[in-house]
Amino acid sequence: MDKKRVVIIDDEENFCKLAKKNIEQTGEFEVHIAINGDDGIRLAKEIKPDLILLDIIMPGMDGADVVSLIRSDTNIKDTPIVFLTSLVREEEASSQSNFTRGYSLLAKTVTVGELLACIKKNVRK
Repeated sequence: MDKKRVVIIDDEENFCKLAKKNIEQTGEFEVHIAINGDDGIRLAKEIKPDLILLDIIMPGMDGADVVSLIRSDTNIKDTPIVFLTSLVREEEASSQSNFTRGYSLLAKTVTVGELLACIKKNVRK
C-alpha cells in the first residue's frame, strides 16, 4: 500500500514537527512541512499531496492567499485542504475569514486522535 502524502503549511515549526511525527507514526502517511506559504505552494506542486493542512494566519502569505493560488493551479486545484487555527472556537475562525467556509477546520489544540480522524476523513481516496 502506498502511503498518502500530506503537506503541512504552518509558520509554527515546532507544531509542524510534532504533527509530522504523530501522523507518520501510523505508517499510513508521508508528511512534508513548509513553514511559509511560498514554500508550501512549491512543495504542493512538486509532490502533489493527497491532503494539505494549512494554517490560516501566517506572516506574508496567509491561508487565504495560499488557497487562492492552489485552486488556480490545474495540477493541484482538487487537493483537499483542512485549515489549522490557533483560535479556540470555529466561530472565532469563521468570523476571522470567510474563505474557510466549506473546509474542515482544526484547532491547533487538537488531540492526536482527532487530528488523525480528520486526516483520514479528508484525505484524497
